Amino acid sequence: MSTTNLKMPKLIALLGGTFDPIHLGHILPAQETALWLGAEQLHLIPAHIPPHKTGTHANAKQRANMVSLVCENSEIFTLDNREIKRKSPSYTIDTLHEIKAEHPSADLYFIMGMDSLLSFTKWHCWQEILTLCNLVVNIRPGYPHQTLETALVPALKSRLIYNLTQIQRQQAGQIILHESTPVDISSTRIREKIKAGLSYNQYLPKSVYDYIEQHKLYR
Repeated sequence: MSTTNLKMPKLIALLGGTFDPIHLGHILPAQETALWLGAEQLHLIPAHIPPHKTGTHANAKQRANMVSLVCENSEIFTLDNREIKRKSPSYTIDTLHEIKAEHPSADLYFIMGMDSLLSFTKWHCWQEILTLCNLVVNIRPGYPHQTLETALVPALKSRLIYNLTQIQRQQAGQIILHESTPVDISSTRIREKIKAGLSYNQYLPKSVYDYIEQHKLYR
């Protein structure tokens, strides 16, 4: 991340995940979404102990290092390692409270996929999350909105926004749908390819690929 972005931002996008490893399926849609929003920063937040997973394959430091390599070549990405430093499970609500305290005048936009939105009411303190940020949900181009609406509880359905022109000037509580370009790859598939000795470099930035090879991860 360049030093020009060290000024106080007005709009911050956030993307959390285990990033085990981080790959183009994380990076390209997130970058596209941040530019669409006009975000000045995009925080990549590796989770230390994900509440919904039993563990990770690379350790916390290795996953943070890979995210850091991605950020070195970007004007907008920045590594946010606050969850890595925690000794307890990583809850989004705690992270949002901390970032909001650091940037009280900034609008926070939390990026997630459609599956996460569909299970959002199971998240820890989900109602409170909506008081701290707006959600940006990446959906596949052409996905029927009515199908999504039918699957959502009324408390979420009423917050849906379908394009940027509908966004109200409020810091939290809106759920914005963004048709992002899908990248058909997952961390699980990459790990499987590495373990099987198959080619996988096309799914990662070169710096991350070199790191995995150097440290012999996911073997």
